[in-house]
Amino acid sequence: MDYIKDLRKLVGHQKIILNFVGACIVSEKKQILLQKRADKRVWGFPGGAVELGESLEEALIREIKEETGLEVSIEKLLGIYSKYEEHYPNGDIAQPITHFFLVDIRSGKLAKSNTESLALQYFSLSDFSATG
Repeated sequence: MDYIKDLRKLVGHQKIILNFVGACIVSEKKQILLQKRADKRVWGFPGGAVELGESLEEALIREIKEETGLEVSIEKLLGIYSKYEEHYPNGDIAQPITHFFLVDIRSGKLAKSNTESLALQYFSLSDFSATG
């Protein structure tokens, strides 16, 4: 089952509200893992859509495994973000409600490639410092 594809068959590209989960994954070296998304070709936190019948926690653990190859456990909720709009390359528009978690790596090896990621890379906090 693919909830979003099934819903889009009914509503087309209209703006809809979708539930998403995302994760901040911090390495032992205190670096943050980001994913270069295949659909939009931008860097962001790994995560994805909640499917029907899943809890937020189940969706997060599944999405992180699919996108990174890592098994994680949830440490805590960092925030819920909902006042923004996403425009997708195929014309779809959504207002995501994103539940963002801090997670711990339990096991696994970082995936080299998958259909949703062009790249996975750890960045140090200094990489995010404002310059200018």
